Amino acid sequence: MEALETFVVESAVPDEAEAYRSIVADVISELMLGGAIGRIRIVLRPEDSLFQMAILLRGSQPPVRLVDVASLGYGVMERKEVKISIREEKYLPKLLEKLWARYGRGQVLQPERNTLIVRQDQDPEKEIISLESMLIADPKESLQSRLIEMAIRSTPEGFRVRYHAMKENSFIFVASEDTLKPEWIQQAHQMLAELQEVQ
Repeated sequence: MEALETFVVESAVPDEAEAYRSIVADVISELMLGGAIGRIRIVLRPEDSLFQMAILLRGSQPPVRLVDVASLGYGVMERKEVKISIREEKYLPKLLEKLWARYGRGQVLQPERNTLIVRQDQDPEKEIISLESMLIADPKESLQSRLIEMAIRSTPEGFRVRYHAMKENSFIFVASEDTLKPEWIQQAHQMLAELQEVQ
């Protein structure tokens, strides 16, 4: 796991804090979140059945568009084909799903491993321009789902009442066995503000 700038776990029971620190570190490593998380603070309050987590992210990656991972050109002009030469194969499954949804399976051919041919009825030049801006992947969505999974896996057993919020570069999670009190969520926001102030 990549070293975090700040990794604090607080509990009234010191042994519990150390055990949870180990659990959270393992989950972060398993979900490969070490590169995304810069600072993290967790507060455990067993007396209130409360788990609070505030995370400051290192930064977010921009959305991936088709032009970022492939070159586009003309196929057979008489058929108005668009040829897509893929440079980053890991995006191929998502790209195929989007192309099938847009054109239909029968209109998307794969003559070679990293080459796709799209048969369509529009002006190929305009279609190429349109396809270049097609959103292929949004790392922020993936990151949010992994952060939620990390938080749930780190939460004590039975803490099924949960709240989470994600903004540009921050994530907050609060969980309890009981109904969440507004001040608990406010305290998590305060934890985040304090993480942002750490030099």
